[in-house]
Amino acid sequence: MADTNQDETTTENVAPEKKSRKSPASQKWGAKVMDSGFCMLPSLLLRAQRRLHLNPTQLAVLIQIVDHWWDAGRKPYPSKKELSQRLGIGERQVQRYLTDLEDEGLIKRIPRYADHKGRMSNMYDLQGLVDKLTELEPDFREARKQARQSRQKAASLGFKRRGAESETDEAA
Repeated sequence: MADTNQDETTTENVAPEKKSRKSPASQKWGAKVMDSGFCMLPSLLLRAQRRLHLNPTQLAVLIQIVDHWWDAGRKPYPSKKELSQRLGIGERQVQRYLTDLEDEGLIKRIPRYADHKGRMSNMYDLQGLVDKLTELEPDFREARKQARQSRQKAASLGFKRRGAESETDEAA
């Protein structure tokens, strides 16, 4: 009589193994780091820091606010206390940096009140930042274009032997 037991190596009734498809960010930073959350931040904000007149701490405050901006229709509202704790600076310093950002036209503070009329943390409108970055983008695009053209020109120049110029100068 033939053996009816199946070989243990067959895949019958076994779920197919899922392929691990990590996002590029997870491949760079690790899945556990990315599972803690991430912030969508345009590179132009970092590249235009000087043009936006932002010192490093002002930029850090702004990035912390952006970290709370999850969708376009909902303005962020981190408290000064939370910003202070995250940045390791005093709440009064945070207040001064927020004033600087508002004076520069990058944020607009909007007071929030609870139903019982008590003050809550401010909401921050970042449209000024978006508008300034939109205004600066063509300058950065043009600079990238010129840099690319300069690299292409340098790469396409003919090969010159060292001393070749001096030989022709001596013959003249």
